[in-house]
Amino acid sequence: MQQKGKFIVLEGPDGSGTTLHSRLLSEYLESIGKEVVLTREPTDRPIGSMIRTMLKDRKEIEPSTLQLLFCADRSDHVENIVLPALEQSKIVISDRYTLSTIIYGTTLGLNRDWLKSVNSIFPVPDLTLIAFPPLSVCLERINRRENQDPLETNTIQESVHSGYSNINNQNTFTVDTTGGKEEVSQMIISHVKKRFPELD
Repeated sequence: MQQKGKFIVLEGPDGSGTTLHSRLLSEYLESIGKEVVLTREPTDRPIGSMIRTMLKDRKEIEPSTLQLLFCADRSDHVENIVLPALEQSKIVISDRYTLSTIIYGTTLGLNRDWLKSVNSIFPVPDLTLIAFPPLSVCLERINRRENQDPLETNTIQESVHSGYSNINNQNTFTVDTTGGKEEVSQMIISHVKKRFPELD
C-alpha cells in the first residue's frame, strides 16, 4: 500500500508529556485545516485494552510476553488505523510506537537486536519527536499520579530515560518538555514545519 499521508510519533519516558503534546499537536494541525488521526499505543482495541488492564492491575507477566503483546497490538494498530488513514492522505499522530518497545524491552533485560527484528515489519514514522525533560521532572510527574503501573518505578524509569538519551536516528528529534505547555507545543510545531515545509 502506497503511503500518501504523514506519520508522526511522539515518544519519551513516562512523565515526559507524550500524551499532552500529541493532543496539542493534533489540535494545531486541525486548526490549520488538516485531517488528523490521533491514536496511541497501547491502543483502545482488544489487545491494547488487555495490556492496559494487566498493567493497571499490576499483574506479573514475563517481559518477552509483554513486549510481544505490545507488538501484536501494534500489528492490529497499523493494519486497522495507521495505514488506512495514511492511504486517505491524513496525518497520523501516535502517542508511542516501536521505540517504546525497544527502550522498555531492553530495560527489562530483553535482547535489543531481537526487539528491533520483531518490530522491523512495521512502517517507519516520517517524524519521531522524543519528549525528553530531565529525569527528576519525569519522576516528579509520575509520583503525582494517583495510580502507577509496574513500569513506572524509579529504577525502571532511570534506565528508560537513559535509553531515550542515546537515540540518534534520521528524522528523530528531541524536545525538552520541561517548560509550559504552550512553549513546548510551539517547539514541537516548529520541528513539524521544518520536516514538512508544506504545512507552513
